[in-house]
Amino acid sequence: MPMVKIDGVEIEVPAGITVLQACEMAGVEIPRFCYHERLSIAGNCRMCLVEVKPGPPKPQASCALPVADKQEIFTTTPGVKKARNGVMEFLLINHPLDCPICDQGGECDLQDQAMAYGFDRSRYHENKRAVPDKELGPLVKTSMNRCIHCTRCIRFATEVAGVEELGATGRGESMEVTTYVEHALSTELSGNLVDLCPVGALTSKPYAYEARPWELRKTESIDALDALGANIRLDARDGKVMRVLPRLNEDVNEEWISDKTRHAIDGLRYQRLDRPYVRKAGKLVDATWSEAFAAIAAKLEGVDGKKVAAIAGDQCDAESMVALKDLMTALGSPNVDCRQDGAKLEAGVRSSYIFNAGIRGIDAADAVLFVGTDPRAESPVLNARLRKRYLSGRCTFASIGPAADFTYPVERLGAGPATLRDLVAGKLGFFEKFKAAKNPLIVVGMGALAREDGAAVLALVRELAEKVNAVRGDWNGLAILHTAAARVGGLDLGLVPGEGGRDVAGILAGCEKREIDVVYLLAADEIDTQKLGKAFVIYQGHHGDAGANRADVILPGAAYTEKPGTYVNTEGRVQLGQRAGYPPGEAREDWAILRALSERLGKTLPYDTLDQVRARLVAVNPSFAALDQQAAGLWGAFGKAGTVSDAPFTSPVANFYMTCPISRASRTMAECTASRRQLMAAE
Repeated sequence: MPMVKIDGVEIEVPAGITVLQACEMAGVEIPRFCYHERLSIAGNCRMCLVEVKPGPPKPQASCALPVADKQEIFTTTPGVKKARNGVMEFLLINHPLDCPICDQGGECDLQDQAMAYGFDRSRYHENKRAVPDKELGPLVKTSMNRCIHCTRCIRFATEVAGVEELGATGRGESMEVTTYVEHALSTELSGNLVDLCPVGALTSKPYAYEARPWELRKTESIDALDALGANIRLDARDGKVMRVLPRLNEDVNEEWISDKTRHAIDGLRYQRLDRPYVRKAGKLVDATWSEAFAAIAAKLEGVDGKKVAAIAGDQCDAESMVALKDLMTALGSPNVDCRQDGAKLEAGVRSSYIFNAGIRGIDAADAVLFVGTDPRAESPVLNARLRKRYLSGRCTFASIGPAADFTYPVERLGAGPATLRDLVAGKLGFFEKFKAAKNPLIVVGMGALAREDGAAVLALVRELAEKVNAVRGDWNGLAILHTAAARVGGLDLGLVPGEGGRDVAGILAGCEKREIDVVYLLAADEIDTQKLGKAFVIYQGHHGDAGANRADVILPGAAYTEKPGTYVNTEGRVQLGQRAGYPPGEAREDWAILRALSERLGKTLPYDTLDQVRARLVAVNPSFAALDQQAAGLWGAFGKAGTVSDAPFTSPVANFYMTCPISRASRTMAECTASRRQLMAAE
């Protein structure tokens, strides 16, 4: 490894890194605008100038200069300081003096570095150039007069998002960053452009002029709008979540989040349930908690437990799900299910329902097969990780399922189970290529498992994994891609039908036949409520969505930003979400509601505090004790051999921007939906 001297201090660094990276390893801060560790090197801004010996007699751009053995690097000489001051002066020639109204104020790299390298006046008296603002869609607001041509946005769109829609036209003073033909960006990751922009050229359109960073209380939490479990930071003012930003986690989301994660939070302000309701004479009327509990107790009195059922929704925290299961057990009901979409997954063998290789395991895969999934729509950040793997080379991709734009080349083998069956039988050429791979990865989506023949499809996938040696001591290549944040946690807790119990389809069929009298919906809105028939429906949730409209009693709960909660992501990683605000009105935390109801029903649950509930989680499944850890599940027999349909696999996500009560209530997501439809119509 090369030995270099940085400001007189010798340090050994890995070969092949840049001078800027070496300086960072030595703890020396180098100013930069265009350089970003997750993007290709552009060398545009020249702010990272240093002096190097032996080398040219002028300052060098450290971001683009490789280290060499016995190299001497100087970062604080008068020449370096003068060069950086000159670069800053050039950058500010055309920059408008609108910091007081700029949304980047307080978080602006240009502001920070101007304090260190700027001058208190300008020697340039020519008119500043004017650049028209561009229309990039409902999420990104442009102020192109502020652009310093760092090209971070262009490189992100091309390299990470895989959407080559941003570029530069013109040269010198006439250069502009644009979409060429003006239209909204077609990526689900466009909000990350705002984080990347080092000046105020790209800011958040929904957040424009809403708040300043120093006004906000920052809370580290977990996203519950999909199953990835992206690490996020909730910024709130007066208990109201103003924005969502990504947190760095190399194992999960790196430093990216999807547009839905970032911008659906305005849905928390609309259509909220803030007090209990009881249906009287066909209409829902306000009630007290005592009246709501009394109505439930009166209905349950004398009802056989087998005629009571419960369905857990897609955003439930583990604490509320374990309380729901314990309450149903106390009532004698085996009819409990957390699989709203009807996915044919069992709770016994953990390796059968998690992303065993881990999100980080994608980096080690050298052959990837998608079965019944469109990862770009189901988990855009995970899809960006798959694209990153494609860009690093030596990895092939194939798909059995819906035709989709993955943002990287994917060989489409077929559309449905028949192709999968042929692949397992070795009739397709891809089989030998897949078998020869060192670390084959099979990504299975809910489009393949949430079908009547889902168990048979899962059995075929297990057979394929065993045939191509995708499961061994040092690698487990079976990767189940969920769409619901609560699904893995629910399966870990055993929220599946007990002996003689009914699943979601069985519960709905029982309601239609009047074999089920009472249904408890724990934030479950993704079912066909028309099939609930004459059953007495208790809905506990935070939005007036489908479940609340059908309910006979409504118990207002808390959204994921309003309570501490435990979530298990698609790879089986247990993570803790934190409270950034409080639920509106009389709404309460979900586990606390179930605890209070159990007492009213004479079936008091054995915990009174959050810590006691979490101790119960660990008692039910020890995996809840291992926070922020991922490991493959133990392999075993799962799936059920049988006949598979010839119907093609379809993606479970019809509209990425509206998949849950929060996003359906969001005005920003409605604008994104309309924008995407216009874009598709134009194409």
